[in-house]
This record gives sequence, structure tokens and C-alpha cells, in this order.
Amino acid sequence: MQTEIKNIGKAAERITMAVKKKENIVIYGDADLDGVTSVIILQEAIKNLGGKISAIYFPNREAEGYGITETGLNFLKDKAPALFVAVDCGIGNLKEIAKAGKMGFETIVVDHHEVLDKLPKAKIIVDPKQKKDFYPFKGFAAVGIVFKLAEVLLKNQFPEILRKNFLELVALATVADMMPQINENKLMIREGLSYIKSSWRPGIQVLFNLKQIKSLDLIHKVYKIISLLNVRDIENGLPAAFRVLTALGKKEAEKLAARLYEKGILRKEKTEKMIDEIEKRISKKELGPVIFEGDSDWEEAFLGISESIISQKYDKPVFLYKKLEKESQGGIRAPSGFNVVEAMKTCSKYLLTYGGHPQAAGFRVKNENLNKFKECIIKYFASR
Repeated sequence: MQTEIKNIGKAAERITMAVKKKENIVIYGDADLDGVTSVIILQEAIKNLGGKISAIYFPNREAEGYGITETGLNFLKDKAPALFVAVDCGIGNLKEIAKAGKMGFETIVVDHHEVLDKLPKAKIIVDPKQKKDFYPFKGFAAVGIVFKLAEVLLKNQFPEILRKNFLELVALATVADMMPQINENKLMIREGLSYIKSSWRPGIQVLFNLKQIKSLDLIHKVYKIISLLNVRDIENGLPAAFRVLTALGKKEAEKLAARLYEKGILRKEKTEKMIDEIEKRISKKELGPVIFEGDSDWEEAFLGISESIISQKYDKPVFLYKKLEKESQGGIRAPSGFNVVEAMKTCSKYLLTYGGHPQAAGFRVKNENLNKFKECIIKYFASR
């Protein structure tokens, strides 16, 4: 039986070499909680090795979309040549990784999303879902894979306090990313949550002691904290979750947490308004095999939670998108038993990019192809 995720040792060796040679290291992560915690763990593991991170980048989903983006690469071009480590993204970014190579970046992809028809031409790919990876468990969040990478990187020099704190982040992000709470995930969540109440990380301490959630039991506190950390609030290119979880002092963390709580109330109101609008639209139509709606006025930040709520209520795949000037970008949530990535593979000729998980994914499409994509998706699910 394979005892290690494919290429994780190679990735650790290459990162260690970059630290020893004092190469530029760039970390590029998705902007959700899984991506943010993956970046934090990798950054802190590399610092513990004595390395330095030249840049961290999170794409602005509203302006750029998901994954590795041309905007992101252009922002980072001055850091090349560098080792470019993509976490919680990259497996579907064939074009962007090819461009990164031409710019002088050597890319390592650490991802957990479904592999599409081809792999990107990265130097090293760590994704348990790739072919010929016989590691028995495939259901990790990206943060779980990055934690395993940190274990290989730090080996016997892994301070116990750091290991425990990393597991706190693994627990939060694995639950947040709705990964199956079985096998290794179950063990990491259980262990991480056992440490979280006494965390040394100021951001976690402050969130756990917010007066509005202090009286809740542990699991309800965890879900409330996840909800706050998922509030969209970007400052200097850094998501709120990153700023809170890396805050060095209690005062800084308290200020950020209070701001998140206020924004969380606003998010709830805006989400309810969006769901109400979608339900009014679909009440005027005959319901088909999928719900497929979009608008130029919708905020991308509220699509995911709206998709989840509507999908659960109607027991159908839900495609929601924000329409921009030339293209649209959206997300999908679907009940258990559906595979929206396979559906999009069938309709990929109409798409710019797509990827994700069987029940949670994203896409970008030129507006001129939007109706063709919609028709293709409806046809796919109608035949199932």
C-alpha cells in the first residue's frame, strides 16, 4: 500500500532546496478558508525551515475569478525567477501554468480538486486524485494535504506547539470545505478541535471569545467562526481570514473580528435578498433538471452560500453566475449523487475555465456562449 501521497516527498525536497539556496518562493492560494489556511501552514513551515517567502497572492474572485489568473501572474512577474507553489488551486490551470513557466516560475501544484482531461505542465503535482496515485484516502481538503507536506518538510524538527496549531487550522478548513468527515479527515478534525479552545493564535482566541458566540457549544462555535472567516473583506490583496488568523496581537485580532461580525450581518441580509429574488424567478417557470440563473447586479461573494441553500431546498444542481461585460463567472452546488465536474467536461467547449468537486465547482464562460452552455447543461442532466 502506498504510504505517502504521490510526489509529496519530491515537493518537500524541492522546497527545502529552494530554502537552502535562498531562492525566491511565491505562494499562490485560493481565497477561501481552505486556501487561506493552506497558505498559512506552508508559509509558517517554510519560515521554520529558515526560509523566506517573497510574495503571497490570493486572486480577487470578483475581479479575476478562481484559481491561477493572468492578473495574478502579471502582479507577481517581478518575483521571477522563483519557485511558485500553488495551493488549493492549479490543477485546472493548464494555460496559466504554461505562461508561468515562460515567465521564469517553476511551479509546484498542491491541490485536491478533480483532475480534468489533462494535467498542467507543472514541475511537481501533488493531488491524490491524479492518475497513478494509489494513496488510499482521496477526500482531503487542500489544507490536509499541505499539513502532510509540512510534516515531510519539518520531519523531526516539527515543534509540537506548531503541529497542534496547524491541526486547528486543518480542522476548521476541512469542515468549512465540506470534505467528508471520515478516515484521516475525521482524525485530524477531532484532534484539531481538541486543541482549538486553548489556541495560542490570537485570531482564534478572539473569535472563540466573541460575546455573540461565547455561550455556544464547541461545534456550533466552529460553524459560526467558519461563517465569519468566510466573509469577503479584502485589504491590500489579503482576505480577512488571512489577516485574522495571522494577527500578531489580541488588539489587532479583536478589531478585525468585530469588523467581520458586522460584515457577517450584512452578508446574511444580502444573501436572503438574493435567494428571495432567485425563488421569485423560478416560481414563474416550470422547474427543469437544474436551476440556472444569473445577473449583472449580483455580488459574487454571495453566490456560493445561495447555491448551497437553494440546492438543498430544491434537491437539484444550482448554477448561479455574475454577468460581467464580456464574460460571466459562477459557481455550482449539487446534492449528493450528482457530478457537476463531469457535466462541465461534456460542455467544456463553451467554457473558458472550470473545475472543482463533484458537488461544488466553478466556471467562467464568454457571454456569447452562455446560453449554449446552459442548454448543454440542461440536456446533460435531463438525460440522467
